[in-house]
Amino acid sequence: MTFSNAGSVLATLTQVNLMGALTSRVKNLPVPELVCLLDFITAEFQQFIRAMDLINNEALESLLEQLLDAFTVKIGLILQADRTTIFLVDSSKNQLWHKTVDVTIGKPVEVRLPMDAGILGYVATTGKSINVVEAREHELFNAEVDEPSDYQIKSILCMPIFSSKSETEPVAVVRLLNKAGDVPFDEDDEQQFRVFADSIGIILESCQSFYVVARNQRGVAALLRATTTLGQSLDLETTLRAVMDQARDLMQADRSTLFLLNRETNELWTKVAKADGKTMMKIRIPANRGIAGYVASTGQILNITDAYDDPRFDPTTDQQTGYRTRTVLCMPVYNAKGELIGVTQLINKNQGTFTNSDEEFLRAFNSQAGMALQNSQLFENMMVEKQYQKDMLQSLSDAVISTDFQGRIVTINEAALELLGCPVNQDKTKDNPQLWEHKLINRYVWEVLPIENLKFRLEDSLNHAARHYVPEQSLTLGLLVEKSLDLPEAENYILAVPDPHHPNSYYAWGENAAWAEELAVLQLANSQSLFALDNSATYYPYCPLPISGSHIKVIERSLNLTVNPLTNPEGGVRGGLVVLEDISREKRMKTTMSRYMTPGVVEQVMALGDDALMVGERKDVTILFSDIRGYTTLTENLGASEVVALLNQYFETMVEAVFHCEGTLDKFIGDALMAVFGAPLPLNPPEIHGWMAVKSALDMRKRLQEFNDSRPGEIPFRFGIGISSGEVVSGNIGSQKRMDYTVIGDAVNLSSRLEELTKEYGCDIILSEFTYSLCSDRIWVRELDKVRVKGKNQPVGIYELLQSSSEPMEGETQRFLELYKNGREAYIARNFHKAISFFEAALAIRQKDKPVEVHIERSLNYLKVPPPDDWDGVHTMATK
Repeated sequence: MTFSNAGSVLATLTQVNLMGALTSRVKNLPVPELVCLLDFITAEFQQFIRAMDLINNEALESLLEQLLDAFTVKIGLILQADRTTIFLVDSSKNQLWHKTVDVTIGKPVEVRLPMDAGILGYVATTGKSINVVEAREHELFNAEVDEPSDYQIKSILCMPIFSSKSETEPVAVVRLLNKAGDVPFDEDDEQQFRVFADSIGIILESCQSFYVVARNQRGVAALLRATTTLGQSLDLETTLRAVMDQARDLMQADRSTLFLLNRETNELWTKVAKADGKTMMKIRIPANRGIAGYVASTGQILNITDAYDDPRFDPTTDQQTGYRTRTVLCMPVYNAKGELIGVTQLINKNQGTFTNSDEEFLRAFNSQAGMALQNSQLFENMMVEKQYQKDMLQSLSDAVISTDFQGRIVTINEAALELLGCPVNQDKTKDNPQLWEHKLINRYVWEVLPIENLKFRLEDSLNHAARHYVPEQSLTLGLLVEKSLDLPEAENYILAVPDPHHPNSYYAWGENAAWAEELAVLQLANSQSLFALDNSATYYPYCPLPISGSHIKVIERSLNLTVNPLTNPEGGVRGGLVVLEDISREKRMKTTMSRYMTPGVVEQVMALGDDALMVGERKDVTILFSDIRGYTTLTENLGASEVVALLNQYFETMVEAVFHCEGTLDKFIGDALMAVFGAPLPLNPPEIHGWMAVKSALDMRKRLQEFNDSRPGEIPFRFGIGISSGEVVSGNIGSQKRMDYTVIGDAVNLSSRLEELTKEYGCDIILSEFTYSLCSDRIWVRELDKVRVKGKNQPVGIYELLQSSSEPMEGETQRFLELYKNGREAYIARNFHKAISFFEAALAIRQKDKPVEVHIERSLNYLKVPPPDDWDGVHTMATK
């Protein structure tokens, strides 16, 4: 039995005005016809299920392509065309497109042509057929649109395929070229094509509808997955990776990139995986260049079908990598406030070009991504700020403890732990800082810092925002050292706080509540270790029983106490800050040594013990003397305070040059300074002390130029520097209360003499032969002379320091030095006429060169009064 006039039952049920129609329809049906109706509805549902299966089938995307290939081949065979192409209409972009294989790369590519040009465009826009015998002579012919590359067109038949919904809107255009037998296409060909054109149109339209539905369904599913993924992490790097991966999958692109905008530098940046696929590297580009820069600057969406046709595209990267960028979809990303925070860029859609649907999905995706990124950036900023505050706290040399509003410890820096006795830099006690932080945080600060009136002062600060500074406070603590229960070779250092009522009794961590178990006292009496108890797993390293002072290493500190409130933006107090400045002997000694040693050297010297510098040592070092030239002239018109301020400014930069090269400031002598390289601690390697002194002098020369440039219109500073190397005796000269670290020896005296010689030779830096031999391969010098300084019989070669050998030397300077060297050789050989000739040639290159003038004057004198027969070219200095 059949059910007549059933129509589409399910389609009827979807019409609002026919609600209840099925009920009235089947109410009086006989059973056989009801069964038939049920079969009919079942069949319709099965069709829907098959359609849904088709939509969910990943092969659907290639279905349209396969149908087009089959129809193209068959139409060409039927109409005997040499070449047949079916162009689909993309009305959203006003383009015609089809797929072909690019023979150069062996991959399918999408060819897109404008709908408003050529014969093709005319047929697509008007729906009228064109049949031309000589295509090139037709008035609408456009070679770029109508004629394939490397192909000679003659006859052409171009016909539309219409939509089933409209007989005036083509969904495709079929182009047939050059009919077989070199004859034109005729009316029979057109009529034969129209026989199956409508069916092809319905199939193509249905395929595209299926594709759009499937695309939307998968897009929604991918968008849901992306939204879920983006909400799972606050880590910016993880979020970036998730955004890029999800965007690529959602849009079915080959590559995806999310650029974030840095407004401070006006740059777009992103992180991409290196070759290992795991490590992320940062890439930065200007925020106004390229496709991404254009979108970031304008906020516009770019959907580019051929990147190489867009003037904003930079093909440099493609040329370097061999990658071919074809299609690009680039869209801005905004935060919840509507501020642009980045740009998403998708490259090379796997199937065709990016569509309007892709734009809509990416817009929805970017909305979710924008919120996820904003949350990640806020979280990262918060973590950066938290780390910044932690690093700043840890970098402070003073002990700093912050508390909450009740006075409980919230943070404590390493300096505070060290002040309390925790060894923060010893390998065998590496876990102690973490243990101490664990035990001290959340404890009342006055329970672990037995400082007089600390509780009162902190509570006054918390309740009334009062500020307290109390100098010279005393702090007495204890330190208990125990072997670790887990690692016998390790040691645990435990803070022991004295009982205020029984000074000889201490409590570990200041905790003095009794154990509930009475046997604890007996166990403690019988145990060899304070913490080797049955319940040590519960209480270790904590013992609430009093510890005798005989087991404790007592620590006494002298410190300045500062208590300040921590306020919130509204002005309310939210916590307290306790700052402890250690002014004990150790701190005073370190502060004193820091005035003439670098912090690193100070730490090493302190590690050697209190009296390390009181013992004299013999060691090889390099000495640098520096003195200001014309000091009286520079300062005669200045007041006393101005002179001091100017000298302090000058010495500040000079001392930095010494410290940067690991030198030690020995002393200031009026407007001069003396520095030592290689003491009190040897450098690494030890023999580098000569080069470090020379490097420091070169830096001082550069800094002097910068110092003078900072004082335009003022008389410039000039200096003389003498440098020599040799063995000296080093150590602290004085007493424990007043120390003066210095070095004594011939090298010290010689470097001082060389500084004086800079006046006679008109040079700013002179080296002895001993220093030159230590670093001759690193520097350019000019041999000035061999001199016998006052008080010494042994002559010394002296050299003018020109520059580092790593810097190129000018050709004219090289010529000058060559002439000077030849002059010196002739001078030493007693050929004074020849020497004068060389020196005068050198003087023509560099006029008023003092060493040249000195040698010319000596040579003229020796021509008048020749030197004695045993003369060896050495010049004896008559003054110091």
